[in-house]
Amino acid sequence: MSLSNLSPQQAITTLSEQLEEYNYQYYVLDNPTVPDAEYDRIMRDLQKLEAAHPQLVSLQSPSQRVGGEALSSFSQITHLKPMLSLDNAFDDDEMKDFNRKIQDKTGRDDNHYCCEPKLDGLAVSLLYENGVLMRAATRGDGLVGEDITNNVKTIKAIPLTLRGGDFPATIEVRGEVFMPFAAFKSINEKAIARGA
Repeated sequence: MSLSNLSPQQAITTLSEQLEEYNYQYYVLDNPTVPDAEYDRIMRDLQKLEAAHPQLVSLQSPSQRVGGEALSSFSQITHLKPMLSLDNAFDDDEMKDFNRKIQDKTGRDDNHYCCEPKLDGLAVSLLYENGVLMRAATRGDGLVGEDITNNVKTIKAIPLTLRGGDFPATIEVRGEVFMPFAAFKSINEKAIARGA
């Protein structure tokens, strides 16, 4: 792709969008479409452009994604709405009771459910404003959690900006962050090798 006909801002936007698309294909779809060397070349091009035009650097630029080292000290964040833990349902009657509560709260009786194996990880809340990740927080006590924004930015499957455009101006996405066993084993092996 030739960037010579583009303004610095257009070139930065083009390279950023291309890198985010590659990140999405690699980390979310598990379907990389370019070799690592090509990805690295595009990242270097972006970094050179941003170094030459620092006023054009965006906090959402792929070059600004936090690397592998996360912060270890955390400030407090108050959730927009309480972040409660899920209850268990162990039999049909408890599931029917849960469904009744959902119907009462939503005013709808056509609710659908998807069941998946439970993954136990760290409950997090991601706050996006106009599609841009503004902050990430742990559940904490349900009302106040810890600011883990920079830590979450190390997780390449979590977008810094939302795709598409059909989302509310402010949206809070909640879920679990977990580590597959193979990654956990690899981290432990590296720690042992460092003498940690």
